[in-house]
Amino acid sequence: MGRVEVFDHTADLGLRVTASDLDDLFQTAAEGLFDVVTADRGGIEPRDAEPVAIEAESLELLLIDWLNELIFRSETGHRLYGRFEVAVDAAADRPRLTGTIWGEPIDADRHILDHEVKAATHHAVVLREGPEGWLAEVIVDI
Repeated sequence: MGRVEVFDHTADLGLRVTASDLDDLFQTAAEGLFDVVTADRGGIEPRDAEPVAIEAESLELLLIDWLNELIFRSETGHRLYGRFEVAVDAAADRPRLTGTIWGEPIDADRHILDHEVKAATHHAVVLREGPEGWLAEVIVDI
């Protein structure tokens, strides 16, 4: 299982994600995003499943688009997500992610919202494979 750290970046926040493979990296990045959005991601019940499919020009753009898709669904559907299963195909002409996300409607009696995340930005995005696995850094606009 991957690991995520939050780091300060001017008026924004950065997510530094490490994982053994790309699937784990993208899943862990989503978990890290909702760790920023909520004070207790563990309190989000996986009531409803939603399919997701995204393509992009590069792996870096795929990661940004993935996080922005989650932000969009959360904001427009007034939902929180806490469970993610994804498969990343980096060998395709255009990298793609397919999977399922689980969540529930925001319940003000149970969920404590921590930060309003507006977007994952293109600024200073890093995504690379190293000897220990994969590393990504993404700045989120709060």
